[in-house]
Amino acid sequence: MQCIQNELPMRGRSLEFRDVVMLTRAHVLCCLLCCPVACVGGVLADSPCRAVRPADFVDAASVVPGLQVDMRYAGAHNFIGRPIAGYEAPRCLLTLRAARALAKVQRELRPMGLGLKVYDCYRPQRAADAMLAWSRDVDDQTMRDEFYREVDKSELFDKGYVAARSGHSRGSTVDLTIVELGSRIPQLPSGAALRDCRAPAGSRYPDNSLDFGTGYDCFSVASHPASPLPSAQARANRLLLRMSMQRAGFAPLATEWWHFSLVDEPYPHTFFDFPVR
Repeated sequence: MQCIQNELPMRGRSLEFRDVVMLTRAHVLCCLLCCPVACVGGVLADSPCRAVRPADFVDAASVVPGLQVDMRYAGAHNFIGRPIAGYEAPRCLLTLRAARALAKVQRELRPMGLGLKVYDCYRPQRAADAMLAWSRDVDDQTMRDEFYREVDKSELFDKGYVAARSGHSRGSTVDLTIVELGSRIPQLPSGAALRDCRAPAGSRYPDNSLDFGTGYDCFSVASHPASPLPSAQARANRLLLRMSMQRAGFAPLATEWWHFSLVDEPYPHTFFDFPVR
């Protein structure tokens, strides 16, 4: 089924009101029926398209040999403090193009005894909506002492740490780190004490990641890739991750050392909302 374009047949006359109504209804119908591809050329082109999972979204672990998966939003250890809507399983879903690009990075790191671990991959739009709703609840400061001591939670969106329209929802953005091959993801009991994400590596929440100067989702200037605050070794680790990802076609984010988006992503204007299962 083809989505309609901006014009209806004119039949030798000016566009009338009923034609505009027909056009608007047709665009709405298009986005309901043609998803996951967003309508083009209309007012709904940039709207989230709540749809089923496209065929080219894959489990990245099936494409990237040895990929470690530590999906923080499927559990309770994240900046909100509970599993986030839309994450029904701890799986890393990505477009096939993004997963294949990650496989290139994995192959590059392997001779060094290193590999990749992902924290977040495809993010349903409903999860981004839940993050926005959480940011407006000023009374909920459950995870402040670990994740956002420097920033008022109401400013997280304005400062670029969280987005109402996240590139993650397009399926080609990933949050990740580098780990030693053969290392294991630490498992802590629920209710463990919060630890400042800016603290030295040995004092932060346990992670088998190389030291990148802060923990994941640490909303601090120390998490900016260009920050001079981390140690020389942490800055070197950031450089290794950034250069490896860029060679594979990913672009970094100025505020988070862990965040990368595929430049040649297949769905640059489509925000998906199928759950992670």
